[in-house]
Amino acid sequence: MRNDRGSCLALFEDCILFLLGKAYQKAQGIYKTHLAPYGLTPMQFLVLEALFEEEGISAGDLGKKLVLDNATLSGILARLADSGWVSKSPDNEDRRLLRLTLTPKAREQQAALVREGDRAHSFVLREFKTEERLLLERLLRDFQK
Repeated sequence: MRNDRGSCLALFEDCILFLLGKAYQKAQGIYKTHLAPYGLTPMQFLVLEALFEEEGISAGDLGKKLVLDNATLSGILARLADSGWVSKSPDNEDRRLLRLTLTPKAREQQAALVREGDRAHSFVLREFKTEERLLLERLLRDFQK
């Protein structure tokens, strides 16, 4: 039962926070399974995808693009660098900026990673009709505003 403010009183299964959390867990689990052979987490994959699109971006600009705080991004980049996916180097003109580049390992695996990401994406959305998928995507984008 819900009160007039829309909060959940009796059925947590109807609570939007519960539903969003469970959907997140399921989607993350699917991505983890698809990325496990590469030793990547879904967030690490997201960072690599952004670098596939715009290699050489600064860490600050990447954080803005992916809406990640500095501490979170710093940890992800450190693990990607330690595992040989990303190189970090100071900008030639502004030494305060950290530029991110893909390693040969990342470039060699790019096509396979993109394919695996597409498979995971399709698997997450497999039960939705086209109209439902488009509506879900629109609602999630609108909710972020």
